[in-house]
Amino acid sequence: MPRTRGLAALCLTGVLLAVTACGGSSGGTSGDGTVELRFGWWGNNDRAAATQRVIDAFQKQNPGIKVKGSYTDFNSYFDRLATEVAGGRAPDVITLGGAYPREYGDRGALLDLAKTGLDTGRIGAAALDNGKFGGVQYGVPTGVNAIAVVVNEAVFDKAGVPLPDEDTWTWDDFTRLAGDLAAKLPEGTFALADPTRTDMLDAYSRQRGEALYTADGKVGIGEQTLTDWWTMTLGLMKAGATPPASQTAELITQPAPEQSLMGRGQAAMQFDWSNQLTALSKAAGRPLRLMRVPGESTRPGMWLQASQIYSINARSEHPQEAAKLVDFLVNSPEAGKIILADRGIPANSDVRAAIQGVLGEPEKAQAAFIDALTPKAGPPLVIGPAGSTDTPKILDRVNAEVLFGRQQPAAAAADFVQQVATAIKQ
Repeated sequence: MPRTRGLAALCLTGVLLAVTACGGSSGGTSGDGTVELRFGWWGNNDRAAATQRVIDAFQKQNPGIKVKGSYTDFNSYFDRLATEVAGGRAPDVITLGGAYPREYGDRGALLDLAKTGLDTGRIGAAALDNGKFGGVQYGVPTGVNAIAVVVNEAVFDKAGVPLPDEDTWTWDDFTRLAGDLAAKLPEGTFALADPTRTDMLDAYSRQRGEALYTADGKVGIGEQTLTDWWTMTLGLMKAGATPPASQTAELITQPAPEQSLMGRGQAAMQFDWSNQLTALSKAAGRPLRLMRVPGESTRPGMWLQASQIYSINARSEHPQEAAKLVDFLVNSPEAGKIILADRGIPANSDVRAAIQGVLGEPEKAQAAFIDALTPKAGPPLVIGPAGSTDTPKILDRVNAEVLFGRQQPAAAAADFVQQVATAIKQ
């Protein structure tokens, strides 16, 4: 993901926080008095179609408000949003995740939702806190999800390899399993795609009593933990359990579920968010299942997280109407029955209850997975400080150095820590 903080310089020269000086949002009022809102999110065509149905339902209930949806793929979304925010053209309702609510909120780009009177009474506190920083509610969660192992049992069956016990398997078990799969699967099919991603570093380090970031905004993951991680993933690639470096580099640029190895039916496992199960199952053309990540039996590293966050542009010309849209998105059973679990298991308890009878099998599997994980999950995730939205791009660059053999794991670990430390201090 790109970093947003430096892009404020596109506005007034010499002003650190310039978003408020760049003009209002691109929403407005038409000649007949209809309020026009823009709503931005990321996703594929299926998510776009469902979201448009929600917009249509909202507009039917609110004939004086017209909503224009705007979306792109995940990799492009935050680049475009950063430019829009810096130029004063950001959507009225903005979808965020991870460290972005803090990143934008700290810079004055997001509205304090307490000022809108938005009802959050049926949303769990743990999920709600994902959008709250410095005592300010910058966003509300779309739903709850967790990092997981997505499993294609058909690929395991083809290799004649039994599934692991998710309650007891360790990382050593995982590497042995991946090696067994690699030895028995046909060429072009892998045990998994390269697993190096920031959420997995968080889970892996939390199992060791660390975390990617500390509560006071510093790098929390140790160099030895990173060295061990890259030693493991490099071994997976050399064993043929993960694709060669060139293919991994190509897959990074193809984030859609249908472009992934799992979506193509070419992987036995994939580390991903639980709410991706439906899209991945559809792409793969068969049911898939969710399992807990390895290493959870000793110290839990998994956590419950808001899958996405809805925020309101601080420069919106129509904050109350934008709040109406957010309220419909997170609090309306009608919207919930359209979105289902695509943006996580609904965070609103009433909506969650309302959709139980209409969930498909993948959505039911997600709900069961979250229900089973809830009593076993570790403490809430430490959200990265300002500047930490650079970390995924840093990780991709350093990981490529490892996989292409240009850096050894220990050197890569030191390099990663140094680069992230620099990014979050700027």
